[in-house]
Amino acid sequence: MDTPVEPRWLDSEERQTWLAFIGVLMRLPPLLDGQLQRDAGLNHFEYLVLAGLSEAPGRTRRMSDLAGFAESGLPRLSQVVARLEKRGWVRRSPDPTDGRTTLATLTEDGWEKIVNSAPGHVEAVRSLVFDPLTKTQSRQLREICHRIMRSIDPDDRCLRD
Repeated sequence: MDTPVEPRWLDSEERQTWLAFIGVLMRLPPLLDGQLQRDAGLNHFEYLVLAGLSEAPGRTRRMSDLAGFAESGLPRLSQVVARLEKRGWVRRSPDPTDGRTTLATLTEDGWEKIVNSAPGHVEAVRSLVFDPLTKTQSRQLREICHRIMRSIDPDDRCLRD
């Protein structure tokens, strides 16, 4: 009979770090969501989709690329893009170079929405995340996040910078 492998328990310092990290993961998203709902009538995921399109050449991305940008699966992204389409902020169309893929394009109304929503959102991000940190800590946080993300998905193109 195989002897069970003892779990690699967290030591006291690791446990404290983990609980602090989980605290941020649990508390930050509802705060960002609340600010966007209150000030812009968007949830954080909708904002991320609009922002991802606003930063793309021609304000257009393949849905699969947009899903990667938004850290989402295609089914969830499709539901959100359908909602954004109904609001007139996004338009979907077949990719003329590859009929198997769909393009999402930010409309002028969508551009106006993201431009008007961005100042309040960036202020919330700044006050909740960056103001408490030094520049060095901010760089360290970025590197820590990239390292964790590479352990989750070593092939992630976004982390090759």
